[in-house]
Amino acid sequence: MELSQLIKSKIKAWEGCRLSAYRCPSGVLTIGFGHTGPDVTPGKLISQTEADALFETDITRFAGEIYKTLENVNLNNNQFDALVSIAYNIGMTAFKNSAIYRLVKANPDNPEIFSEFLKWRYAGGKELPGLKRRRIEEAKHYFGDV
Repeated sequence: MELSQLIKSKIKAWEGCRLSAYRCPSGVLTIGFGHTGPDVTPGKLISQTEADALFETDITRFAGEIYKTLENVNLNNNQFDALVSIAYNIGMTAFKNSAIYRLVKANPDNPEIFSEFLKWRYAGGKELPGLKRRRIEEAKHYFGDV
């Protein structure tokens, strides 16, 4: 299954791009389009080309991990896109421990999945309006309302 260009564009817009390292609302050092990891250090600067390359590497890895962990689930492309998007934002460990993951594995067409997306609208213990909008859009994408 291949990630759509539409969801890649949406993820980039939701994440925004910052060319200098910053702490996200959860306190994690981040750069570019939501890139995290040991290579992100305080004061680090990157170019737009580097930010784009990091995003492609990261999103490809997340798509591969979602595909692998749900390879026995019959997902359509919208469902795959939305799951990659939320996993990219919350991380694979949180995703694999989520009710979304359990519900998708049991029945990817379960309507309860929509409301489970909306539960992931907090960062640093606070509800963030941008995350709420993102989760609504991800859930709509998942259910084909793109």
